[in-house]
Amino acid sequence: MRLSARVDYALRAAAELAAVADGAGAGRARPVTAEQIAKTQEIPPKFLESILLQLRRGGIVHAQRGPEGGYWLARPAADISLAEVIRVIDGPLAHVRGQRPEQLGYLGAARALQDVWIALRASEREILELVTVADVASGNLPARVNELAADPRAWS
Repeated sequence: MRLSARVDYALRAAAELAAVADGAGAGRARPVTAEQIAKTQEIPPKFLESILLQLRRGGIVHAQRGPEGGYWLARPAADISLAEVIRVIDGPLAHVRGQRPEQLGYLGAARALQDVWIALRASEREILELVTVADVASGNLPARVNELAADPRAWS
């Protein structure tokens, strides 16, 4: 699986907004400026601005202009999966040569590759829809993720 820098930055920005919201207690979290997110997460500010715009258009964050402005999550972080953020930024989770796996047509000895790509997408989806922005921000990942990450083979 290859994730773009845009996706990496979007997930980090969402986690940062979740952490701020968690620290704010009840009610809407205070808006956080793009500059604050960029500094805390070491993300190029101009690049982050365009990512936050995509996240706003995708319904992940809200924005407010002005001296009290900034960004905040549009929904509770526990209701936003990593898969949703990835889809907003980069589109569908798995593509082969720019096509969805179910649209491919392999012949002969390679016919089973389509099933492999579909299973791979299902596996990615299982983890990325299971993990929420709140899980990342809190560091409390689901047991299945911890189990997979604890396997030394996963690290090489």
